[in-house]
Parts: sequence; C-alpha cells; structure tokens
Amino acid sequence: MNKEKVNRVVIVGTGAVGCSYAYSLINQGVVEELVLIDINEAKAEGEAMDLNHGVPFAPSPIKVWSGSYQDCADADLVVITAGLAQKPGETRLQLVEKNTRIFKQIIKEIMKSGFNGIFLVATNPVDILTYVTWKESGLPKERVIGSGTVLDSARLRFELGKYFNVDSRNIHAIIIGEHGDTELPVWSHAKIGIENLDDVLERKKDLKKECLEEIFVNVRDAAYHIIERKGATYYGIGMSLVRITKAILKNENSILTVSSYLEGEYGQNDVYIGVPAKLNRNGVQEIIEIELNEKEKEQFNYSVSVLKETIKSVI
Repeated sequence: MNKEKVNRVVIVGTGAVGCSYAYSLINQGVVEELVLIDINEAKAEGEAMDLNHGVPFAPSPIKVWSGSYQDCADADLVVITAGLAQKPGETRLQLVEKNTRIFKQIIKEIMKSGFNGIFLVATNPVDILTYVTWKESGLPKERVIGSGTVLDSARLRFELGKYFNVDSRNIHAIIIGEHGDTELPVWSHAKIGIENLDDVLERKKDLKKECLEEIFVNVRDAAYHIIERKGATYYGIGMSLVRITKAILKNENSILTVSSYLEGEYGQNDVYIGVPAKLNRNGVQEIIEIELNEKEKEQFNYSVSVLKETIKSVI
C-alpha cells in the first residue's frame, strides 16, 4: 500500500525566529510533518516536546520531532533560520562573513542527504545568504528563495493602514530591493483599497504626502527599533515565512516580494534581491517586472550595487 504523500518542512535553527515560524505553522495547520534541527540537539528536542503539547489544539494533525540532516532527504521545504543574530547597532550586511561560514557547512550537510526540494532562507543578510545557498547547493535558481522584503512590505502595509485608517489587508503596497538599509518603497504602484495612493491623498486634504517618507523610514528602520527595545525580531518574520510556505506548498501562484535570482529582469543580472515573484510548488514560477519610475529605478540599481559589492567579498 502506497504511503500517502504529506508535506514535510525541516527548520534548521531553533532560535527565536525558527520557533516563532514553527509555532505559526502549527497554529495555521500548514504541514503534516515538521522537523527541527539545531547544533544544540537538546534545544531542538526541548522545542519539539513543547510544541507537541500544543498539537491537540492545532487545526489539523501534525507530527513534530527533532531530527538530523538525514530528515531533509524527504523534505519538500528546508527553511534556514540558523546563524548569528543581529546585535544592537549592527547592520545586516556586517553579519555577512560570520553567517556565510555557518551556511556553507549547513548546505553541505543538507545536500549530502539527497535533498531535492526547495530552500527558503531567512537568516540575515538574507539576500547574500540566499545567493550563497544557491551557489553551494547547485539547485536551480527557482528552488532557492529568500524571505526578501515580504516582512518589510507587511510593515509598510501596517503603517499605511494605521495612517489611512484602513484594514492593512486592503493596503496594496510593496518594498523591494535589499532586505536592509538600501530597500525602497514602490509608491508609484501603491493602492489604498482599489484607489491609487496619489488619488487618496488628493481627495483627503487632511492627509499629507510628506508623511509617506516618515512612514517609510519607520518601516526601513523597524528592526533597529525593535532590537533596541527587546533584543531581536521574530514574530513578524515567523508569520512572513508561513505566508511564503503556504504559497509554495499549496501551489497558490501568489505574488510575494521574495528574494529571487535576477537574469535580466529590472536590467540586472547575477543577484538575489527582493522583487515581486509568483510562487507555487515549483518555487519561483515567474518574476513580475513592474514599471518603476526614474527615482525608484535609481534606488533599486543602487540597492543591487551594494549587494553585489558584498557578494564579491564572500564568494
């Protein structure tokens, strides 16, 4: 009798981000099998035990266990959250050398298992480490994805929702570029509900266009503000990773601003960067190339150049 196909996700790294993601996955009933791997095996065991005690309250059955890289052989998705966290005052790009060394070892062990699924990278600097994962794994570019600017776009939607007093789920606006200091908002395509952002500002005289820059700066620097106050960010990224996971495993063809490999799109090559992409069971099905205005093009090209400089230092 054939074993029924189930979705297996392996999480490498059971720190705050990995565990927030695992907790959200269980609560949303996204997968049937969830494996936790950590260099600290006792920590992974403890997290699996704790999460298992919540399974009776989950919306659907799920098996959770602490495992080894061998468990990646049958995984549909391996999500990497392992690595050193950003310290107060440290930029995501300053983390690059330390986390690249860790990643090379992790990818080697995963590929040894015979893994042939999709990689989803969350560790910072995410665009660089997604590139490293692609290079080290040898998998097709479509099956190596970074969390990109999915969280940044959610932060922007939240802040705009607050400003315009509209449900953030009805805000259609994105951040693209590096997940970091050179990211940019695509104001030229932003919509509040079904209205263009500029039309709403024109109609509501009490709302000021100048406030948009302040909103964006708060979005861009959100991680710094949170790290300053509580030491790390993990709930937002945990839920962002679940959103990407659902798009992939449920074959949704959803469009999310993940870190994807460019080959001519937006006039750029050989870089992983946050852009709108259609996701399904194959990974990145298509990169959506939107028309940017001159300022946005300039900012995006600068973001690419910063990432490429950093990639050179580690590859």
